[in-house]
Amino acid sequence: MVDANRTFVIVGGGLAGAKAAETLRAEGFTGRVILIGDERDHPYERPPLSKGYLSGKDERDTVFVHETAWYAGADIELHLGQVVTSIDREGRSVQLGDNTVVHYDKLLLATGAEPRRLDIPGTDLVGVHHLRRLAHSDRLRNVLAALGRDNGHLVIAGGGWIGLEVAAAARGYGAEVTIVEPSATPLHHVIGPELGQIFTDLHTAHGVRFHFGARLTEITGEDGLVLAARTDDGEEHPAHDVLAAIGAAPRTALAEAAGLDMADRAHGGGVAVDASLRTSDPHIFAAGDIAAVDHPLLGTRLRVEHWANALNSGPAAARAMLGQEVSYDRVPYFFSDQYDLGLEYAGWAPPGSYDQVVIRGDAGKREFVAFWLKDRRVLAGMNVNVWDVTETVQDLIRSGRQIDPDTLGDPSVPLRSLL
Repeated sequence: MVDANRTFVIVGGGLAGAKAAETLRAEGFTGRVILIGDERDHPYERPPLSKGYLSGKDERDTVFVHETAWYAGADIELHLGQVVTSIDREGRSVQLGDNTVVHYDKLLLATGAEPRRLDIPGTDLVGVHHLRRLAHSDRLRNVLAALGRDNGHLVIAGGGWIGLEVAAAARGYGAEVTIVEPSATPLHHVIGPELGQIFTDLHTAHGVRFHFGARLTEITGEDGLVLAARTDDGEEHPAHDVLAAIGAAPRTALAEAAGLDMADRAHGGGVAVDASLRTSDPHIFAAGDIAAVDHPLLGTRLRVEHWANALNSGPAAARAMLGQEVSYDRVPYFFSDQYDLGLEYAGWAPPGSYDQVVIRGDAGKREFVAFWLKDRRVLAGMNVNVWDVTETVQDLIRSGRQIDPDTLGDPSVPLRSLL
């Protein structure tokens, strides 16, 4: 039986929100759990949207966090397709778009992020796409299949993870692909130039064309359809469709309007939370893409948009809402699949934070582990087509130990022996 005297409200119908609801019940919470999401689909995971589902390898049903019946079985009250328009902190309630007012004892904000938009002429054409939601992936999957059948051209603005994964999916369908990227390599600001060239070579070998050092300035079309994409250096690329993959921004408008403390841009923006994922209001917590955490391990405020952060921070916030002692010190982690290349990345090594990159293995064969070091300490590691090492990489990061770079790069020395 549900105890109606206590109500926990979760705003955000993604992975973080769904896992928070699951954790509340698993930890024995008997009050009302209300999950509000602005999409009509049940909570789903986002990696398949640019990987298995988009490429046609996985079915649509595989993206969902729980089966539909699970929510009723766990007494989770779902309000799908509903927008929360405001938070009344003094009255501890949220108002929905249909003017319904929902009281809360504790509130979790897990509103996620939204794709950044191209601010250029032509973005209103039919063939201009973004990829963030399941509906976007539904549409793009059909588009890529049609491009493949008709020898069509896809231009992608942005050579980050989403841009590269969509490029790999598009090539799998047989579409022609051009990536326009302002930096000198893809992933330039994520893994640096040392590793970016590996992804240039990978995609070039699969027929992708790169146009580096340029940005899109206009998308031209006729009768509402895309014909070409122009760049700021005067080039024009034929295109039937264009994907804007230029990053995402945390959806913080609701939190800002409620007067919650925000993180500054230097720390990625987002809602400022402590190590227990509590905001500046003791009754409100934040998790997932919007949470800028005062990270106990890394000693800085950090906002992470990857899948593992949603998977782990939702449950952590739920436990903190229940009054448990929580210190969210997870090592950031993400993974990617592109053609026959699979990788896992753990750690945090933004540009300028490291002084050395060590390669362990054969980068030419794309079977290696890369390490980013500062003063001989491992800040981050990325294993490419090498498996079962992520836990050790994270342990090396946590240890903070100084390690001889030559030993670290020697595949004959077991990684575990360096701990």
